[in-house]
Amino acid sequence: MERVARLTAVVTHEGDWYVARALEVEVTSQGGSVEESLANLREALELYFEDQPFPVTAADGPIVAPLDIRLSA
Repeated sequence: MERVARLTAVVTHEGDWYVARALEVEVTSQGGSVEESLANLREALELYFEDQPFPVTAADGPIVAPLDIRLSA
C-alpha cells in the first residue's frame, strides 16, 4: 500500500545551484532550478525512506520563522 507523507523543504541559492533541504531529516539535494532541486529532493527522500522509518513529527509540522541577529561591525 502506498501512502503520501508531507515534509518541509527549504531551498537556498548557492552559487550556480539551488539546494533543497528537508527540515525533518538530514536529506539534501540540488538542481539547476528551484523545481529541479525539489524534484531531486523528493527522489532522494523516497530512496531514504526505503530503509529508514518515517520520523514522528507534530501534526502541524515544524515552525519556520525568520530570526534577526546582531553582528559586530
